[in-house]
Amino acid sequence: MSLLAEHTTTTAADAIERAEVAVLPTGSTEQHGPALALGMDHLAAEAFARTAVDRDDTVVLPTIPVGVSEHHRQFDGTLYVTAETFERYVEETISSLAAHGVRKAVVVNGHGGNSDALRRAARTLRDEETAFAPPWNWWDSVADVADDLFDEEGGHADAMESSLLWHLREDLVDPDALEDAEAGASEAWGESVHGAALGFDTIDFSESGAVGRPTQADPEKGARLFDAGRDQLHALLDWLVDRPLEDCWPSDHK
Repeated sequence: MSLLAEHTTTTAADAIERAEVAVLPTGSTEQHGPALALGMDHLAAEAFARTAVDRDDTVVLPTIPVGVSEHHRQFDGTLYVTAETFERYVEETISSLAAHGVRKAVVVNGHGGNSDALRRAARTLRDEETAFAPPWNWWDSVADVADDLFDEEGGHADAMESSLLWHLREDLVDPDALEDAEAGASEAWGESVHGAALGFDTIDFSESGAVGRPTQADPEKGARLFDAGRDQLHALLDWLVDRPLEDCWPSDHK
């Protein structure tokens, strides 16, 4: 068992001593249109992260379920914190584990709005030689698979996300609402006028809160996405386990 929160302080000492890499799931609790549960992003991140529980060389940390989601605030149920708060929380969480000796981590991220803050946190941790903690966005790891499965640009509560959650938690997807989600969706994320990026909030360009073509969703496609993402995550963990810590720091610190 490598779920840190389920250890006692006594057994945690053994798990941490064996661990080379920590896995920190991060996501959001925010609108995902009428068909998907608010917890889509953090549930996806947690599911990927928990595939590492049987590895002796990793320890899986508790999920951070609220992220940088202010751009969804007009939709009911959305929770959010500032980018600065989220960045600092992630940084300090990883720093606290580094104090126990685990100084390499993968941040398994389920929400695109967290990405900039996670990169900044990772840079700070690395520059200070506290920890090496690259963010891993699950959707980036399965882009080729998604291109084969779906005809959409997508971006939010789309066929890809809907399929994944349908595979992971069938009870949290309303298939009958996928048509309504698509009817009020935009084709792609955001809005541009003469080269200027507009659409600062999701409501500016999506009536339903969705982006893409969620009616293409299918749980079997979700299983293919999950398997592909899991394999990519474990390949990253293997690489990081084998990488000496001194090779993780900026070259000017060697």
